[in-house]
Amino acid sequence: MERGGKLFSFVAEDITLPNGEWADMAIGRHPSSTGIVPLFDDGTIAMTLQYRHAVGNYLLEIPAGTMERGESPLNCARRELEEEVGMVASEFIELVQVHIVPAYSDERIHVYLARGLTTSKQNLDQDEIIDVVRYPLNNVIVMIGEGIITDALTIISIQQARAYIQNTNIVK
Repeated sequence: MERGGKLFSFVAEDITLPNGEWADMAIGRHPSSTGIVPLFDDGTIAMTLQYRHAVGNYLLEIPAGTMERGESPLNCARRELEEEVGMVASEFIELVQVHIVPAYSDERIHVYLARGLTTSKQNLDQDEIIDVVRYPLNNVIVMIGEGIITDALTIISIQQARAYIQNTNIVK
């Protein structure tokens, strides 16, 4: 049985596991997506305060979005940065690829650090309610520790960005 959605579909599969056991699995099939950590020269990060109906609240997140059919991860990152944050970047550095919920989804997320930011025009989808905010990276780390930021992709991405920044000394 398959039920389609705007961005992904759900399937139920009868499978035989590697250990020979049978299982009925429900899986979310997803075309993959990107997450972007927009880093300004002053060490601040652009983030989105976005309404998420599933949790009934606004969440502080990095910009992210689903790849369109035939779109590369890098082009998706460029598009989503401009659509959600109203910024373009001269440099994208891939930090990590993650499977965010592999227990029930095949989604792979490509995470980029975006640098050389300049202002463009935000172009939100009809179902997006987003305010763009900026915080120093150290403040974002504190907000993760205090449980203010709960989005798993954001937490992973910020930690990867911090490690990259510390290892390369790109922010003084």
